[in-house]
Amino acid sequence: MMGANSFLNVRSEIGRLKKVLLHKPGKEIENLMPDLMDRLLFDDIPFLEIARQEHDAFADIFRKNGTKVYYLEDLAAQALTDDNIKRQFINEFISEANIKSLKKEELVKEFLSSFPTPREMIGKMMEGIRKEEIKLSVGSCLTDMVDSAYPFIVDPMPNLYFTRDPFATIGNGISLNHMKTVTRNRETLFSKYIFKHHQMFKDLDIPFWYHREEKTSIEGGDQLLLSDKVIAIGISERTEAASIEKLAKRIFVADETFEVVLAFDIPKKRAFMHLDTVFTMVDHDKFTIHPEIEGPLTVYSLKRGKEPGDLFIERETMELNEILKKYLELDDVTLIRCGNGNPIDAAREQWNDASNTLAIAPGEVIVYARNYVTNRLLEENGIKLHIMPSSELSRGRGGPRCMSMPLVRDKL
Repeated sequence: MMGANSFLNVRSEIGRLKKVLLHKPGKEIENLMPDLMDRLLFDDIPFLEIARQEHDAFADIFRKNGTKVYYLEDLAAQALTDDNIKRQFINEFISEANIKSLKKEELVKEFLSSFPTPREMIGKMMEGIRKEEIKLSVGSCLTDMVDSAYPFIVDPMPNLYFTRDPFATIGNGISLNHMKTVTRNRETLFSKYIFKHHQMFKDLDIPFWYHREEKTSIEGGDQLLLSDKVIAIGISERTEAASIEKLAKRIFVADETFEVVLAFDIPKKRAFMHLDTVFTMVDHDKFTIHPEIEGPLTVYSLKRGKEPGDLFIERETMELNEILKKYLELDDVTLIRCGNGNPIDAAREQWNDASNTLAIAPGEVIVYARNYVTNRLLEENGIKLHIMPSSELSRGRGGPRCMSMPLVRDKL
């Protein structure tokens, strides 16, 4: 476990960020269609060329501030170190791709195996496989004939650039999440192979606080590390209470530093998709929020019980600032309201994830340029901003925190 510190170690939301995992949007974005947007969890179709330029600007902010950037697509390819692992990965991918005939499964397996490098194969898996790319014999399968109007053999994965959700680094361990929708749960397969087989991780004794094969859902946007003692998790549209309980039990048994998990019961609606869409930490005692999250809130505190694996759970109804003062042991906190609390500005900027900031150090955050009202308030409250372009990336309904998965942060 000692060796894991240099590869996986996150115990706060604001410690200086040393290593981060991103995914640069690829052709999966161009495989979005209006008729598929609901199924693939999009409200609009970003313009890929500009989205990639914006993402490069995002990555440059990290590099200029001393953060090592890794890409999901590269690590996943590098994890396929031999033919057996590659074959196993292809088989798992196909089993979860909702291919509706055995004949097509065989053709897809042959197609993926034909790519000259793992990196090219991974790219194709992410972007999806159009019917026109694989030759199907006419009239050989009833399923294929009935489903002939659908344009894909394997759906694209346009949500991949939101690397926050498939897994979460908690302490020196990983919550490899079971995501709410089939569309996104396929994404966690890449993370599984990275942490099991990549050279950086395969020899480490990494604890898994959660597993993608579990039956109840949990997503990284709901998992926030408020301190080295306090974890906050949203009971949300995408994260179930049962998942939080499982994760808390495992962490309390194996990691003595964490003392409490706060389960925030938030509204189950699109605007509150994850806890981090309405609440992020920007400094030791400062938070950016959507006004509707202030409360009173129902929060459940989960602590260690008397026996290993037991939990002691209390239900509390408090204003957000009182919850934060109590559990972070602060005399006062500053809540910076998205859009300055104005109902029109707050609604507009919340839609563009003004509350979804990413701290790269205490009091130093990455924000979208378009949320100028909230950005001005952050600066007035002493927060240093790194402003990134956001006209296209924001169409996916996720901000800088959604688009990044910290692997290592400095201790506060």
